[in-house]
Amino acid sequence: MNDIKKLYEQWLTSATADEDLIPELKEISGDDDAILDRFYKNLEFGTAGLRGVIGAGTNRMNVYTVNQATQGLADYLNANFEAPSVAIAYDSRIKSEVFAKGAAGVLAANGIKVYIYPELVPTPMLSFAVRRLGCSSGIIITASHNPSKYNGYKCYDPNGYQMTDEAAAETYGYIQKVDMFSDVKTMSFDDALAEDMIDFIEDWLMDEFYEQVLSCRVNPDDIKKADLKVVYTPLNGTGNKPVRKILKKAGISDVVIVKEQEKPDGNFPTCPYPNPEIRQAFECAIKTAEGTDADLLLATDPDCDRVGIAVRDGSDYVLMTGNEVGAMLCEYILSSLKEQGRVPEKPIVVKTIVTTPLVETIASSYGAQTADLLTGFKYIGELVTNLERNGETDRFVLGMEESYGYLRGAHARDKDAVVASMLICEMAAYYKLRGISLKQFMDGIYEKYGMYLNTVLNFAFEGADGMKKMGEIMDGLRNNPPKEIAGSAVVKMSDYKLSFTTDLVSGEKTEITLPKSNVLSYSLPDNSKVIVRPSGTEPKIKVYITACGTTRDDSQKKTEIITDSISDILGV
Repeated sequence: MNDIKKLYEQWLTSATADEDLIPELKEISGDDDAILDRFYKNLEFGTAGLRGVIGAGTNRMNVYTVNQATQGLADYLNANFEAPSVAIAYDSRIKSEVFAKGAAGVLAANGIKVYIYPELVPTPMLSFAVRRLGCSSGIIITASHNPSKYNGYKCYDPNGYQMTDEAAAETYGYIQKVDMFSDVKTMSFDDALAEDMIDFIEDWLMDEFYEQVLSCRVNPDDIKKADLKVVYTPLNGTGNKPVRKILKKAGISDVVIVKEQEKPDGNFPTCPYPNPEIRQAFECAIKTAEGTDADLLLATDPDCDRVGIAVRDGSDYVLMTGNEVGAMLCEYILSSLKEQGRVPEKPIVVKTIVTTPLVETIASSYGAQTADLLTGFKYIGELVTNLERNGETDRFVLGMEESYGYLRGAHARDKDAVVASMLICEMAAYYKLRGISLKQFMDGIYEKYGMYLNTVLNFAFEGADGMKKMGEIMDGLRNNPPKEIAGSAVVKMSDYKLSFTTDLVSGEKTEITLPKSNVLSYSLPDNSKVIVRPSGTEPKIKVYITACGTTRDDSQKKTEIITDSISDILGV
């Protein structure tokens, strides 16, 4: 604790670059727990970059932790690239623009050319800019769908997806050598702009992005004929202009915006958890839709890389899960391409290992291969990049993850709620012309392929002891694997950290060829499955349950039994 108090005292005298930090530090004087929480560790830099609560301390997002990370990134880039350059974007969160311009000044002071968007834009537009401008890296300031007290800092590699494990580890090595008060080179944003070390990204690049997105349409004429009525909320984030623009370009004119959530606002006053996975995020949209006959409600998260939907069901609106939207897009795109005779040779659908196996069932019915990759869209981006290098980009039909992230097209190497919003609306228009709602369409998929009910459990572990507790739980599962879950024997266990799958019936072991990851998967006899992994961006353990049954009620009962069982096993 003595070392932590010394750090605290150093910050009290040195952290003067942000007027909010010193008052916060003075306020916690004498509060050992509050000081410990801010200084017991440094924010760790990994493939997801930095993410943390905004505030004072080494375990907080502030100008010092951001600039330290940027100096480390600059040292990495200068060591590995000749004349490196970086694209930068930021979202609507508190201090996002401050952190973005501060990072730009650090890079410029290190002789690195910076291209920065003149206003907040979605994450996929940063991915696009990195590749289009031939940059060595990219930075986006965002904490995705976290509550307003969070912000984050994500780094991209030259291919437009988030840094690989190897590059992130090397960058982190440089970061650890940087004293955040004495080793960071800086220059003002305005000075760097005047010296041509920083350029604003111009409209032509954004126009190219929209053109690429429009090229991903499947039935472009239907979207103009269906008279689709949409209510859209950007959840006070970056999607407001881009999503509205792409829907207008695609031919949808009847779009009502949720006024309370239209303008960028990092406080998210009407939606403390700006996450399109939860119903609360749709409350204002549902209220806006009252008295209308809107077919579809859209919500994009603050950095507009994920999108959720609610669809009309009688007089009410039903939220569709990320797995359901992914399954619908897979069925819609492949069936349309088949109908048009445009299914590519050796088509491939890409999903994460925690995304519903229903997608694989759908894809195989159209002769498409399914690639199951680790959680993290960078792995999907990497696969698309490899296809492009082999001249096989056309094989890529769709990429998805259960947490509401989708990509069609090779314009971005990250999930893209701009293209996904357009395709969801096109899909709704296509089926509306045929007298089918999206709810009915999804029910038809279940009837055709079987009932797959997917549920995600989140167990949070806050504070200094949280990470330790999470590690103990994962070690316990790994060292003493459950032999049964919900009264059913575990028939197969996959350990993605040790890289093998064990058939518990035959005893046979097979190698997992994916990169190592702290993930454990348990298969049950009826094709139900439980996957456990620590979150890469938040202090929580996530449990993914797939319950297979003959009906929704049957699957729901199985889900409840599995939930109780796995909670007991985890001891939470």
